[in-house]
Amino acid sequence: MFLRVARDAAMAAALITAALALTAPQPSCAQTSAPATSPTPPAPAKPENTTPQATPAAPEGTTKPGDPFGEDVTLTAKPIVYIKGSGTWDKAFATISGALKKVEAYVDKAGLKVDGLPMTIFLGTDDRGFDYEAAVPLAAAPKEAPPGEIAAGQSPDGRALEFVHRGSYEALDDTYEAITNYLDDKRLESKNVLIEQYVTDPVTADEKNLVVNVFVLIK
Repeated sequence: MFLRVARDAAMAAALITAALALTAPQPSCAQTSAPATSPTPPAPAKPENTTPQATPAAPEGTTKPGDPFGEDVTLTAKPIVYIKGSGTWDKAFATISGALKKVEAYVDKAGLKVDGLPMTIFLGTDDRGFDYEAAVPLAAAPKEAPPGEIAAGQSPDGRALEFVHRGSYEALDDTYEAITNYLDDKRLESKNVLIEQYVTDPVTADEKNLVVNVFVLIK
């Protein structure tokens, strides 16, 4: 299962340790509108006397022609409101969609203007579960502090790689494995920030038919 395999052992080791998670007072969310692309930096030098290998591709069936997979982009910080919490891998989708539902209800009630797609920022993972911030980006920060468990902050910015997943939330493990392989192949190191941006809102979408943009911030 994606949530146990890719983001716990595989992603914790590869995306968090090698090349995953996120930070708090300055929460982060990927730019929910299309991120502005930045010039692609020179590819890391390959070690001598090694046989060139093909760049890992997205798992079959999880992307469509033209979908980004490893596209270099620049994320711009935006105001966000979010709920911070922890969850277990076996209930990840329910945990994330439930948190986003609360945030979206607050945004509607407060009359705030949404400026982008809902998202999850992963702060840390292990073999049992994960720490997260489920967030909604805004055109402007709320004038009054949000109530209760909802907080206001700002999304992360900087250079990132964008990947696209189509299909079930559970099948994201295949996509994350491919992302791990891509980072290893390119010899890239992450800033330990991973963002899932939901083109199809988990609050209303079918769990088996999602479109998710994944952003990995790169050093």
